[in-house]
Amino acid sequence: MHEAGFVPEFGAGVAEQVAAIEQKLAVLKPAAGVEDLRALGWSSIDNDTSRDLDQIEVAERVAGGVRLRVAIGDVAAAVEQGSPIDKHAQAQTQTIYTAVKNFPMLPLELSTGVTSLNENGDRLAVMMTFTVGPDGEMLEETVSRAVVRNRAQLAYSRVGPWLEKTAAGVVDNDVMSLRSDSAREHDETELDSGTLAAGWLVEQLKLQDEAAQALHAARVKKGALEFHKSEADPVVVDGRVIDVTEATQNRAMNLIEDLMVAANGVMARTLRKGGRSGLQRVVVVPKRWDRIVSLAKEHGTDLPVNPDSVALNNFLEEQRRTDSIHYPDLAVAVIKLMGPGEYMLAKPDDDPTGHFGLAARDYTHSTAPNRRFPDMVTQRVLHAMMTNAPAPYSDPELSAIALHCNESDKALRKIERTMQKRVAAVAMSSRIGQVFNGVVTGASDKGVYVRVISPPFEGRVIQGSDGLDVGDKVSVKLIHTDPARAFIDFAKVGMRSASGRV
Repeated sequence: MHEAGFVPEFGAGVAEQVAAIEQKLAVLKPAAGVEDLRALGWSSIDNDTSRDLDQIEVAERVAGGVRLRVAIGDVAAAVEQGSPIDKHAQAQTQTIYTAVKNFPMLPLELSTGVTSLNENGDRLAVMMTFTVGPDGEMLEETVSRAVVRNRAQLAYSRVGPWLEKTAAGVVDNDVMSLRSDSAREHDETELDSGTLAAGWLVEQLKLQDEAAQALHAARVKKGALEFHKSEADPVVVDGRVIDVTEATQNRAMNLIEDLMVAANGVMARTLRKGGRSGLQRVVVVPKRWDRIVSLAKEHGTDLPVNPDSVALNNFLEEQRRTDSIHYPDLAVAVIKLMGPGEYMLAKPDDDPTGHFGLAARDYTHSTAPNRRFPDMVTQRVLHAMMTNAPAPYSDPELSAIALHCNESDKALRKIERTMQKRVAAVAMSSRIGQVFNGVVTGASDKGVYVRVISPPFEGRVIQGSDGLDVGDKVSVKLIHTDPARAFIDFAKVGMRSASGRV
């Protein structure tokens, strides 16, 4: 962390500020105009072990579709701008998750405590409300403030399979089994449903899934890219990494992703219509579109000469449908060629740069203020707009924040890759000499890197790398690992065709 320019240790004044915030929030005293919505059937879906919960959701059937409320913990109301905690958050920019240790942006007393939307806790929140029509159009968008109460802290790993079964017509009303491990550790009792009707959670999840499916279909129609991603998940036994497995995105993850994309769009449009500058999250048109076109050509598809997200997504979906075994190779290559997301100043009168991957014209980050500094900035801009107060940040200050966050993102990605390699180097040290199928994810004067699809890990090709480019399919032999230096070394054995043959 230190080598990458981060200072994860909290400095002077933070402990005193935490104590003051905890005392302040011990009894909620909502300001005028803050709606009390604690009686609604709010729920969260996150990882089994997550304790820094940023968002909860609730849905209801209305004329014209499904009304969604997405509540985000009002962190900016707790953390004063310019305070020791705020300065630390601005410097770090986000919580950093490694395979073996997390470095929180905010003190845990806040991010997993009084500003986290934990089960059965009363919290102040910023709320994005919108109605989703049958064809996925978004209507009646508003942003407001509320007091909320999470009635059910659920887990992706449990809700995902449940949604798949429910969509297939299987009836399963055992909602207690959907709760996350962290919620169970905190409270083994029944869910506090208040005055909610029996079966409320089952109906909630069905409604939210219905709305998310409609939103997703509409986004794809506009050109949003569907990457069916899988990530490395270390297997740790007695504190020791013994393997690396594949964690695949499921229907619950997709549900939350679609609702958060929608909520972020609502926030961006609200600030722009309110005449306020903020931060936009953008993915510009891919600079290496020509290489993406070449990859598609190798699979028998001609993409347009100019970047076209609809055509690209149609190609990716066709490959996933017809060649699911080798689709991950292709997805990894296209993601790399797309380039990372960036923060930019968003002036209200400017035409938004947009997010190529999401096919979104208006997009910001606003749904994770416990772990991302730009989201706290967005909340402060919103608070000022709501009270007709002066802007909390000037345009030059917002540009500087965007630049610092982008630079930190690059350093963060390097840390994550290094830690993933260390974990994989430990787990794969007993498999020296084995041959794996992979795809080239990096090719520069710094070296050629290959990502193995199964099990998922990445290393450098130190023998036979000449002529390789991003997207090439190769077979590589694992010849050396060095966990301390995060080295995983390959020798190229041969090239693979689109069919997977060497």
